[in-house]
Formats: sequence, structure tokens, C-alpha cells
Amino acid sequence: MLEFQFFQLGLTVFGASFAACLFIVLSQKWHGSLSHDHDLDGVQKVHTTAVPRIGGVGVFAGLVLGFLCYQHLFAKAGGIGAREVYLLVAAGLPAFLAGVIEDFTKRVSVKARLAATALSAVAASALLGATVNELDLWGIDALLAITPFAVLVTAIVVAGGSNAINIIDGFNGLSSSTIIIMAAGLAAVGFQHDDTLVVTLGAIGIGATLGFLAVNYPSGRLFLGDGGAYFLGFWVSEMAVLLLVRNPSVNAWQVLAICAYPVIEVLFSIYRRKVIQGVSPGAPDALHLHTLVFRRLVFKHVRSDAARPWKRNAAVVCVIAPAVAICVAISVVLGASAEASMAIVLAQVVMYVLAYGRLVRGRWLAGQASRIDADMSVDAKLR
Repeated sequence: MLEFQFFQLGLTVFGASFAACLFIVLSQKWHGSLSHDHDLDGVQKVHTTAVPRIGGVGVFAGLVLGFLCYQHLFAKAGGIGAREVYLLVAAGLPAFLAGVIEDFTKRVSVKARLAATALSAVAASALLGATVNELDLWGIDALLAITPFAVLVTAIVVAGGSNAINIIDGFNGLSSSTIIIMAAGLAAVGFQHDDTLVVTLGAIGIGATLGFLAVNYPSGRLFLGDGGAYFLGFWVSEMAVLLLVRNPSVNAWQVLAICAYPVIEVLFSIYRRKVIQGVSPGAPDALHLHTLVFRRLVFKHVRSDAARPWKRNAAVVCVIAPAVAICVAISVVLGASAEASMAIVLAQVVMYVLAYGRLVRGRWLAGQASRIDADMSVDAKLR
């Protein structure tokens, strides 16, 4: 019975999110001067036409309205943590608003957005008791018994997780598919431990993200934006924290194994920029794994298509999402013990490094880069 209830919830939120995101696309002539991403020349940009970057508004509106509709239509949401859902939405407002303001103004710094997301994590700690108290790390767990330290660590974990989602938000469907896969993995573990709140949050997060994905993929008519990336990153990060807090038998390494891809991406990016390149860890570049997949695999194996100019952009998720899904499935099925989860995390790190090394080897010659960029200018009218 509960399974059907979760399905109803997810489907209702999906419908509301899809409607809200589609409305943003259809009404862009009214708000495009403010909401469009007009920066087409940035180092991480691959689109050539201005597109609304406020998909996060649609996701947030769909999530809230969908849950309200579910309560009204089925009158059962009180049994699956309605109060906690609203408290988590309230806690996530600083992260969401900081991202949306950046989407509209392009003037909110990364530090400010991270601070706002950390504030959301602190709010969730106060409102929901979502404070990490065990990470299966010798020495650290003893310090987590000190409440201020535990709240600080939780804020860093949640802010870092949210930023990791923003880091991988570069191609149609990539960040949203990753969020859906991770939320499904965390919800599956929650279901194994009869945690209805975590499963509820998973159904809501999956439904809201799927609503956006249905509009965004494959043609990229709407961007998730910083508001969507930070809010959904916060949502999934809080699912992970609540899963650990509410279920002491769940080991932190299993949660990390489920969420490994964006975490590895952001940590490796910091190492690459700071240690290897000697530049600021926050400096943008086009050397993320998904960018290399685009340049080294997609451009080589996917032909340009004038009728579907977004095809190469959309192909990136077809390479990365299946690998992420396999890793998450293995983590859910085999990660019950800390030792097994550690091995799964290590395996993902090794696979990432090997794949990255293979793709970046020799990088591309200046002539190749020029050819690709010229091809992109003609072919990649992705929006």
C-alpha cells in the first residue's frame, strides 16, 4: 500500500513540476530579458542560443504545489511526514533564493551561495535534527559528539554536496539525471530500513526533477540554473544526512558510495586546479569529466545533425548516467557493510581517474580544438 502511495506522490509532484517548467518556457518572451543565460562565450558554455536558466523556479514551485495537491487529492500525506517535508522546504529557502538571485542578476558569488546553502543545512539541523553524528571515521566520530562541531561538519557536507551538483550541471539532463539516480538509491536504502520520511523525500525529489527533465531533455529548452542545482543538491544531501541520523545501522560509506560521482568530480577538480594547474580551485575551466566526454567521445562518434542540433549535447548523459546508475545499484545491493562500501567508493575513484586519464591524455591539439569549436558554432545550436 505504501509503495502505491509513494508512486502517487511522485507522479503528482512530477505533473506539477512539468507544468511549472513548461510555463516558464512558454512565457519566456515576458521574462527572457531577465531569465535568459546570455553568456554564450564562457569557457564552460556549449550552447549558442539564449535559454531561460530559471528551471529551479519551476522545480521548487512544482515540488511545493505538487505536494499540496497530493495532500488535497489523497488526504494521506500526513502519514508520510508532511510536517517534515514543509520544514525541509523552509530550511532550503536560503540555498534556493541565493541561487535564483544569481540566475537573475549574475552577481551572487560562489562563496555567498555556499554560505547560503550552509545556512540551509544549519536550519535543517535545528528544525529536523538533521545533524551528522557518525561518519565511520576514527577520531572524527568522537568529535561529532560535540554538537557545534557536528553542525559545522553537517553544514560543510551539505554545502559541498550542493556545490558538487552545480559543478556537474553542464549538459542537457546530466545533473538532473544524476540527482534522480542518487535520490532513488538513497530512497531504496531508506525503504530497506522502513524509513518512510527518506522514501517520501525521495519520491518528491525524483518527481520534481523528472518534471524538469521532461522539459529540458533532450533539446535543452530550459536550464536548471543555480537555484535548481543548489536546491536539489541540498535536498539530496539532506536525504543522505537524515538517512544516517534516523538509521544508525546505515553506514556512511554506503551513502558516500551512492553519491560518489559528483563528490569525486568536485574533489578531483579542486586537486587538479590547485595542485596540478596552480590556479584558484574556483576558477572555471573546460576540463571536467563531462566536458572531456563531450569533446573526446561525443564529437568523435556522434555525427552532427542539422535537424537535431542538440544531439551531441544530449549524448553526454547517455555515456555518464548509465555508469552512475550501475554504481548506485551496486552500492544499494552490496553496500550494507562499511568494508564493502569502502571498496565500492575506492573502485569508483579508480574508475574515474582511469577514465579521466584516458580522455585527457595528450588532450587535444590546438588545431583539433579550433576545429571542434568551429564545428560547435555551426552544429551546436543546442537550444
